[in-house]
Amino acid sequence: MTETDKEKLIRQYAAGEITWRALRERGFGNYVQVLGELGLRPPVAPMDGPNVKARQRGRAIICKALRARK
Repeated sequence: MTETDKEKLIRQYAAGEITWRALRERGFGNYVQVLGELGLRPPVAPMDGPNVKARQRGRAIICKALRARK
């Protein structure tokens, strides 16, 4: 896969056009690496429902890991 192909897939994921599963099927294995390569933020789903606290903790972990890569 070329760098252009990788970049296109990562941008599609960040825009919510494809799923993490679709990226994994194409050989991507590290969530932080995927978003960190292009300096993109994790996709954001509406913060409602019973799992909000767990999702906020997960996002905080991911954001911290992305900041550490810079």
